[in-house]
Amino acid sequence: MYNFVLQEDLKVYDEFIEKNKGQYIQCSRWQNVKTTWNCRYYCGFDEKGETVLAVLVMERSLPVAGKIWYASSGAVCDYSNTELLKEFTGFIKEEMKKGGATCFIMDPPVSLRIDGEDQSYGHEVHKSLTDLGYELNPSIENYTYKHPVQLFIPLKDENGNQISADKILKKCDKGVRYSIRIGEQRGLVAKTFTSKDVDADPSIMEDFMVVMRDTGERDSFVERNGDYCAKLLREFDGHSDLKLVYYDKELDRKLQAERLQKKEQALKDLEGAHEKKARQLNEIITSVDKQTEHFEKRMEEAEAFTSENTICLAGGLSIYYSGMGSCLFGGTRNVIRNNTRSSHYLNYLRLCESVNRGCDIHDLGYVMVKSPELQEDGTLGALVPQDNFTGIYDFKKSFSADYHEFIGEYILVGNSLKYYSYAKLMPTAKKANLSTQAKIAIIITRLIPKRLIQNGINKIHNVSLI
Repeated sequence: MYNFVLQEDLKVYDEFIEKNKGQYIQCSRWQNVKTTWNCRYYCGFDEKGETVLAVLVMERSLPVAGKIWYASSGAVCDYSNTELLKEFTGFIKEEMKKGGATCFIMDPPVSLRIDGEDQSYGHEVHKSLTDLGYELNPSIENYTYKHPVQLFIPLKDENGNQISADKILKKCDKGVRYSIRIGEQRGLVAKTFTSKDVDADPSIMEDFMVVMRDTGERDSFVERNGDYCAKLLREFDGHSDLKLVYYDKELDRKLQAERLQKKEQALKDLEGAHEKKARQLNEIITSVDKQTEHFEKRMEEAEAFTSENTICLAGGLSIYYSGMGSCLFGGTRNVIRNNTRSSHYLNYLRLCESVNRGCDIHDLGYVMVKSPELQEDGTLGALVPQDNFTGIYDFKKSFSADYHEFIGEYILVGNSLKYYSYAKLMPTAKKANLSTQAKIAIIITRLIPKRLIQNGINKIHNVSLI
């Protein structure tokens, strides 16, 4: 028998989350970021009084749907303990009745496949959840928040020892190692900022937002605003940073001058050099000539772009929590992007930070995938990247990342009428690629008399799902 309670002592809750490798979106700090949600913290205890489960349940009231309960990444617990899952499910059903919740949604970070290879544990957890009455959401386009794939780089070996960044690089594609060296040779300068830096100097976040806008337009996604990113840095102070990569024209000119000096010396040494030495010197000269060509193109593009000495080319916001370094947001500008390989350089720096902080895993995030067909056992089929995202997938995989396909999003329905009305209409609004306000307006116009619409829209004008 297990005992479940609404946990008021958040220290107990957070200690369990962190000790058991919970994610940053499961700790109590998350409520200070998601301020439009009401948060409930539940803990489960065994007969000895030991904590065996902890879950952050976020509540949001929406038109038609009523109260939605959402546990991002699900509960932190042993999902192989079927009795624990059974008793927790019974408990949460009773809590839903008391709180008038339409449904309870969770997306456990349990892998169904890793690099295409089926994981028996994932299939077992899926069966346990569906046997208990949870419904798998088959359409990932309509997931509440968390995407069902992530790319991870393991930072510990089988004995639990930290793997150095250099060893990880050796496992990466050759092009990755080359691109990182290129960045170091072509005038890139990296800076790391904390929340205090960003609060003191607004231009830092402005630089990052320019990067994110360029990336969003290029890769077709909607970026977060600067206030939200600053809030994340602030709430996870000590566990977060913002890295920006700048192109420094003066540094590039200095490095080019050094290369030309090296070429000049090689030309002098050619006189009277033996055959083998002459070949080596000619290779140096050829290399410098190629680098000079790239330098001239780079400088021409940079000068046409701005007269300023430095250009912010790339940036990434990361959170390091409970052994995981998570790359939340990141991108590169379109200017001299390929000539400097700024994206590779940035990702290498973020990887090094995770290693230096002693993390177990470096999370590169996700790529958009096609909605899969269900398999015979009711699990999600292969989660294949969308055509326009295969480049992003290839980029992340090139860093020797493992591709995890999670079991998906599960829904425990409380009020069937409200839930299925919401579930039927929300996908229509989402497919239209509309703002949350517009989506809600669509739902309202279909289900509510016209005379009541305006008041409803006014009340929910600032509502968003996540």
